[in-house]
Amino acid sequence: MNENQKRAIFTQCWLDAEPAVSAYVFASISRFHDAEDVVQRIAQELARRFDEYDTGRPFVGWALWIAKSRVIDFYRTQGQSRVVFSDELLGQLADTIAQQADGRSQRREALESCLDELPPRSRRLLDLRYIEERSAAELARETGSTSGSVRVLLSRVRTVLASCIERRLTMENA
Repeated sequence: MNENQKRAIFTQCWLDAEPAVSAYVFASISRFHDAEDVVQRIAQELARRFDEYDTGRPFVGWALWIAKSRVIDFYRTQGQSRVVFSDELLGQLADTIAQQADGRSQRREALESCLDELPPRSRRLLDLRYIEERSAAELARETGSTSGSVRVLLSRVRTVLASCIERRLTMENA
């Protein structure tokens, strides 16, 4: 197998496994940007070590095994005296996510489609709150509103997203 074929196979494996790996990392690391960085490091390591992958086993399981190690490394490098979750719990989380990987992928695709359908103002508000991790008070100052109205608007947007996701999943499974 030449390098281009190997790269193509890895790319497909990663695209299939990435939602499960991301779910695992984001469930294990609370800060969005830290979790994002860890996911990127995992992807790089998987690509670098792809020759070690046993094709007779599920790629997502191997990827989650590496992800578990990277999450533990993340907490060690942060100088925290202990990992927030035990090794056993991280293993159970990885096993559960591996079992639910397909459904999670469908849910993520539905979320992405529904996010694309949101009005620009609603999408921007979600980005500021969840990606840039700004508080309701900061959003209120930025939008010239009150923090209460920002919280209500966020609640409404989340409700619209949840309904859209459920509708899309129902249509796909019908």
